[in-house]
Amino acid sequence: MRRFTFLAPLTAALALAGAAAAQPSAVVVTVSPDFAKTAEELGQRDVQQQVDDLTAKVTRVLTERHALDGARIELTITDLKPNRPTMQQTSAKPGLDPMRSISIGGAAIEGTVTTASGEVHPVKYDHYSNTLADVRGFSTWQDASTAFNRLARNLADGRYVTR
Repeated sequence: MRRFTFLAPLTAALALAGAAAAQPSAVVVTVSPDFAKTAEELGQRDVQQQVDDLTAKVTRVLTERHALDGARIELTITDLKPNRPTMQQTSAKPGLDPMRSISIGGAAIEGTVTTASGEVHPVKYDHYSNTLADVRGFSTWQDASTAFNRLARNLADGRYVTR
């Protein structure tokens, strides 16, 4: 089983109106070993895109909000469910319609935030649609994207464990 990892070191300061913006020193996102089998069923490309998306969203929100300056954020995707079939799922099961087939999607993420002062905080967050009626948008990863956005905002606000 393959483990997906993306490391986004942020070493250069971003100048905003003459002042340096706060930035995390690193955001590392991986896929849990337990989730790796399901990840293969979803398709390596799609899962890697979600790893990259989570990394980018957390980095962007923390930078924009000047939060967790110098912190190391290590996140693990423990579950990922698409709202629409992925390319891998569609090719494995030709009866799935990539446009009309919908499902309850979302994501679960765990990890740690190590602040610049050395404090370690556990991270745990998940978000899924409650019913098919709650599925919004036409994206394959709409609910996972919502989970990533909300997690990033929670981290910036200092809320590491929710639910």
